[in-house]
Amino acid sequence: MDSTNGTSNKGLALRLRLFMGVLGALILLASSTGLVIWLGVGKWLVREDPLQQATAIAVLSGNIPTRALEAAELYHEGYAKEIWLTHPDAHADALKAIGITYPTEDDFNTRVLRRQGVPAKAIHVLDPPIINTAEELDVISAALQNRGGQRVIIVTNKAHTRRVHILWMKYCGSRGEAIAHGIPDDEYVADHWWTDPSSLTQVTHEVLGIINGWAGLPVQRTPRPTPQVVAVDSHSPEHTTAD
Repeated sequence: MDSTNGTSNKGLALRLRLFMGVLGALILLASSTGLVIWLGVGKWLVREDPLQQATAIAVLSGNIPTRALEAAELYHEGYAKEIWLTHPDAHADALKAIGITYPTEDDFNTRVLRRQGVPAKAIHVLDPPIINTAEELDVISAALQNRGGQRVIIVTNKAHTRRVHILWMKYCGSRGEAIAHGIPDDEYVADHWWTDPSSLTQVTHEVLGIINGWAGLPVQRTPRPTPQVVAVDSHSPEHTTAD
């Protein structure tokens, strides 16, 4: 009888060790897979489309002047006859309402484009003002639809291209095709993004933005209150980004 109990206990212990071994292997496999996926997210965020002829080249807000410079290059290469700029500067509008001139981001981008030889008649600032990428793409897609166009080239940073594609397909795809194009001299480190502070920030920002987009945009950024106007001797205003 004791011998039978001993054999049963040994069998139970063996099965328990086997179960724990399998469980440990599965946990290790899941952890390794998750780590590989997470480390590879930097490359995954870069989702660029082949360039084609388009109705316009749209410059997303942020990263002055590199996006505008790339748009000018594409314009001179003949990809489109118009360049569209969005209008993200809510503070500038509020200041303008009380008679204070404050250059907007589209003002600076316009100056960059003109300096690069883009004629004024080819530059169009789209209304209404925007505060985030989803609103920005909505304004661009509405302009594309109103123009009767089929596609638009959207110039942004490489890490931002995946989110642009996801948001466009989910919310704007019925209005036409978007070609997501990242600036070629982007310093984004896709392979080892966790070693570069700027790339780490971009990856975190983009992943959260994509999750928000997949979830139906439950989190919407709202404009910050207009700051109190203080007379200062400065000609270098700050610029926000709509990313």
